[in-house]
Amino acid sequence: MKPIEFLNPIRRKMLATMMATTAIALLVAGGTMLILDLRTYHNNWIKDISAQIELLGLSSMAALQFDDPAVAQENLSLLRIRPEFQAAAIYDPHGKLFASYVRDGLIPDFPRIPENDGIQINGGTIDAFRRIIQGNQILGLVFIRADYKLTQNLLKGLGIVAVVIVIALLVAMLISGWLQSFLINPILAIADVAREVVTKRDFSLRARKMSNDEIGALAEAFNSMLEEIESRTDELETSNKVLEKEVSERRKAEEEIRRLNQDLDIRVQKRTAELEAANKELESFSYSVSHDLRTPLRAIDGFSRVLADDLGDNLSENAKLYIGKVRDSTQRMGQLIEDLLNLSKLSRTDLRPNPLDLSVIAQEVVDNLRQSSSDREVDVSIWDDMKATGDARLIRVVFENLLGNAWKFTSKTGNPRIEIGTIQEENKSIYFVRDNGAGFDMDYADKLFRVFQRLHGQSEFPGTGVGLATVQRIIHRHGGRIWANSTPGKGAAFFFTLTDSGNTRGQESI
Repeated sequence: MKPIEFLNPIRRKMLATMMATTAIALLVAGGTMLILDLRTYHNNWIKDISAQIELLGLSSMAALQFDDPAVAQENLSLLRIRPEFQAAAIYDPHGKLFASYVRDGLIPDFPRIPENDGIQINGGTIDAFRRIIQGNQILGLVFIRADYKLTQNLLKGLGIVAVVIVIALLVAMLISGWLQSFLINPILAIADVAREVVTKRDFSLRARKMSNDEIGALAEAFNSMLEEIESRTDELETSNKVLEKEVSERRKAEEEIRRLNQDLDIRVQKRTAELEAANKELESFSYSVSHDLRTPLRAIDGFSRVLADDLGDNLSENAKLYIGKVRDSTQRMGQLIEDLLNLSKLSRTDLRPNPLDLSVIAQEVVDNLRQSSSDREVDVSIWDDMKATGDARLIRVVFENLLGNAWKFTSKTGNPRIEIGTIQEENKSIYFVRDNGAGFDMDYADKLFRVFQRLHGQSEFPGTGVGLATVQRIIHRHGGRIWANSTPGKGAAFFFTLTDSGNTRGQESI
């Protein structure tokens, strides 16, 4: 057995403990002050930018109303007295750049798509957007980009905290050196005895009790331990033999587990094959049942219509109402079966990818919606030249469902508006359909793409709850993904991607 080597004496450990405690206390205090300082900087800067963008919006109303970019440009140029503002811009109601300002030495970099009202922090800069509204009319939008020196303030505060910690540690080191001698000497005496016991293998040695505190109790416990060591040695040898036997048994158990895992892999593969077969059988069953349900539904609808036509004059108002409800229910059930059949077909239909112009497809779907709802006026904005690769028939189904939903859920909106466009993110196209309709609660977004899951009542907005599930399956078959973002009463936006999406170019709109 090697002798004990005290590479890290207790004196050094106690000193390290005291220093660490001091450092942690100072870090907590300094960190708290630093956080409060940074929070104050952040809140004051947000208030300053909010006030500045509000002032620019008020001063630019007249310029937007009378289409006078020079006045707007003059208002923006006043920002030169505030060097912390990097850039600013005013957009017209259609999202086009009306006037702009860029700090000297910087390259103009304005958002292609102006955001809604709000403030965004991007690293060392902060962007603010505010719509210019007069009455119920949106005159335009103000954009400001300014320096956000939170990191510089953080580094400066960290430097101050570091200097304070270093000075405090030096003072603590000087004081602790004098205090440690009262505590460490008795412990070092016990350590000397322990070193001699290990070196000489002499268990008759005893440590001297030098105090009546916890260290004295440690000396007594150490002496009692020496008395037990010799008797425990024999017990340890016996325990080692038992452990060797347990290790051997454990190895056998591990081999058995390994064999059982191999059997489990085989059973999992078999079970997977059975599940795939069951899924195919279930899909076939669903398709067959859906077809078989159509015949009695057609009969119910047909006989109800004949009953209403032949006995219409002899039927009471309640009877006519009940017959109407029967026909509405059968037609809704028929539509539900049709949606289920279409959803079932998606997993069996082969994809036929081709280059597509999504702008043309979206426009055709919007034209059909306008023809079917000629009494509605909906402001629809479709970006130009949105290219992609996919199955034209299935992608049309995607737009029919997404635009159909947007059309439906804006039916109770005062000034309905729908926008179809695309944005670029990491060389990948993300397409979107957004509206200003009823929207939905994001707490229930996980139910959005499930079959038969609806977030609005049937009486409020009719539907079968299959459309978005169909859209998701089509997008997944194209190797893409779909998600949504919404606020109740403020509309919804659906985003999706497609594999091998081409570059897109579109018109900007607020």
